[in-house]
Formats: sequence, structure tokens, C-alpha cells
Amino acid sequence: MYDIRQESGNSEVILMILDLGSLDSVRAFAQTFLESEPRLDILINNAGILKDGPTADGFDQAFQVNHLAHFLLTHLLLDRLKRCAPSRIVILTSNAHSFGEIDFRTIHKPVEGMQKALHTYASSKLANILHARELANRLEGTNVSCYAVHPGFVRTEINRSFPWWVFWSFLFMKLFVRNSEAGAQTSIYCATEEGIEGLTGWYFVDCRPKVPSAPACDDQLAKKLWEFSERLLGLTT
Repeated sequence: MYDIRQESGNSEVILMILDLGSLDSVRAFAQTFLESEPRLDILINNAGILKDGPTADGFDQAFQVNHLAHFLLTHLLLDRLKRCAPSRIVILTSNAHSFGEIDFRTIHKPVEGMQKALHTYASSKLANILHARELANRLEGTNVSCYAVHPGFVRTEINRSFPWWVFWSFLFMKLFVRNSEAGAQTSIYCATEEGIEGLTGWYFVDCRPKVPSAPACDDQLAKKLWEFSERLLGLTT
């Protein structure tokens, strides 16, 4: 935080802790934020994980951290975003969504082993695009727009839980890895570019809209995933 203040020259930067692996943490963060910050103009759901096993809430790691907790966070902050409109929501996804599927019988259940974790990661990334798509439909007329963003293959710590065989199999991709500054460009573009409000709900790659996989364009699937996520989180009566 100190480094960000120094480099940006902005002393208003603050740090608030949020653990997406705990839904209680998400709720506590949202409450603290809403009580302390009067404005919310941009929400970027950026965190991601590729790991097997359950969260503290009993859900699959990738499904909860990559989708379900972001879904809850967005839900809890949505009224503030509407009040501060025009505002924007950016949801980080991946081109790996093409290998995912939404199986409502199993997508939320923990898996064991890296091979299955890779599949649930891809499915959670598909869920991200469907979330943005349905969210855009529900926000029509509010002056809040949202976008799903593939940042490219970025050098992050997402591989810290990889077993050695996965790590070495990805070494050849080092030639295509972007640094964090390059990887942030499409998120920044969707958060700040004027004139793209009409593309709300779209999928963006390299600062341009792109058509995702066929399941990611399925409005009925997006609606079903929304309702499924609400039920898992106890948001429906």
C-alpha cells in the first residue's frame, strides 16, 4: 500500500482485507466498506485461484473464489454502485472458459487432483462470463455497466499451488507471459473508456470485444446460473 501511494502520489489509497475463500469474510468486508466509504464508482472482480479441495464454506475452491464470492460481493455492493452511477463492474475471466461447462449437479462440489481442478477452473471462468451477461440484463436502465475481461496469460502467483508436472508443462508458455502492467490494460480500458456503455455484458480481449464460446452466449444458461448462485448463497426467500 505504501508503494502504491508513493508511485501514484495519492495518499488516499487504503487497504481492506478480503478473503474470497470465506463467505463470512466477504460479508464483513462489504459491511465495513459500505460504512466507511460513501462512493463506489468502479468494482473490479480480479481475484482468481486454481486449486483443488474445499473452501471453509464447503464449496469447490475455484467455483467459490472465482465466481460465487465475487457474485456475493457484487450483490452486496450493487446498491452503492447504482447510487453512484454512472459506474462500472469488471469481472476477470479467461479464454480457458472455452473448456468449461456448467453442470449444476457438480460445479459447486469440491474436487481432488490437479486434472479435475483445471476443469473446474475453466468452468468457473465460464461462470464469470455468464455472470456478466445476466448482470447486464438485470442492470438495464440503471446506468451501471459491466464487462467480462480476459487479461491474457499474466505472470501472477496463481501457479503457486501447482504440482511440479503442471509447472514444467507450462514453462514453454513463458514466451507469451505478460507482466502485470500489460495484463491490467483491458481491465483498465473497460473500467474507464468512454463510449463503450452500449457493450455492457460483453466479453473483452486486448481492449476489444470478442465473441466467447457458445455456452458463454447462452442467455438461458446465464439466468439459471444466476438463480443457482442465489440459492447457494441463501439470497432467495
